[in-house]
Amino acid sequence: MLGEDEYIRKIAEDLKSDLDKTYQPGNTRRDAHPKAIGCVKAEFKVEPNLPEELRVGVFKEPRTYPTYIRFSNASTTIQADSRRDIRGMAIKLLGVEGEKLLENEKDETTQDFLVISTPNFINQNLIDFYGTLQALRGGPLKMLGFVFNPFNSHLRVLWNVIRSLKKHANLLEVRFWSTTPYQFGSRVVKYSAKPHQAETTKIPQHPSENYLREVMKQHLAGHDAYFDFMVQFQTDPRQMPIEDASVRWNEEASPFRKVATIKIPAQTFDTEEQMKFAEDLSFTPWHCLPEHTPLGSINRARKVVYEIISKHRHEKNNAPRREPAVAEF
Repeated sequence: MLGEDEYIRKIAEDLKSDLDKTYQPGNTRRDAHPKAIGCVKAEFKVEPNLPEELRVGVFKEPRTYPTYIRFSNASTTIQADSRRDIRGMAIKLLGVEGEKLLENEKDETTQDFLVISTPNFINQNLIDFYGTLQALRGGPLKMLGFVFNPFNSHLRVLWNVIRSLKKHANLLEVRFWSTTPYQFGSRVVKYSAKPHQAETTKIPQHPSENYLREVMKQHLAGHDAYFDFMVQFQTDPRQMPIEDASVRWNEEASPFRKVATIKIPAQTFDTEEQMKFAEDLSFTPWHCLPEHTPLGSINRARKVVYEIISKHRHEKNNAPRREPAVAEF
């Protein structure tokens, strides 16, 4: 049986190999979420008068952080927005003081929150993810064998994929979840970003390849957009496990509680310069204060794999790899 570190090493090697086979140097994309819908400027405003149990880390004081948000499609290949997919909302706060967890970036002043358009991660844990990755890399027959293996069935993975892949009309009307848990001081939480905008936009009858970007551009041409950023406390370790990211924590047993408001002001975001900026940015849940330490084997793998893939991508593209600062916002 391989140890966790060995699984992580193999995942990183496989993903690097896949990127080298897929992209030419100078045009290497992310291994996941490679298609940016848009990268917008935002404000992350911590709520005033939070109760003591919510005043943790970046939420300790009522203040507003300049923020970049990258919306994306999760598919490993660049495809039309009309295809069913999981969508991503990567949030990067600027001006966050305090030593961070990553040793080589401990003096950076950014804090990332990564949320996606499904409350469940597809896999339970790191080993489950590794098996899925190997099956996907082996082609359709290997994937079928992986899912329907009578001695080690992965029907749960298939079900999670089916219910997670959806079509969306406007990502400013979509709710997002962290799926994985995090420390919140001495407690454990999951995160969610819930839009103020009602889900009223309809998918065009003949959508273009990039209609999600076009809809976002149209919305932000004259209107602001808002999300509530919320935390959900773990109240039952058995029903709300740390090491099984495929379990959705019951919101009736532990409702999400608002800790901040995200405001995306009206703006133009699809300039060539801004789209390139979106490609050069790196996101990881480990860009964080210790009070928000990522938990579970999926997050432990992210710590290593995200950094390796980010460095590899930037080297291939001959692009600087750095965290943005408030002064350049």
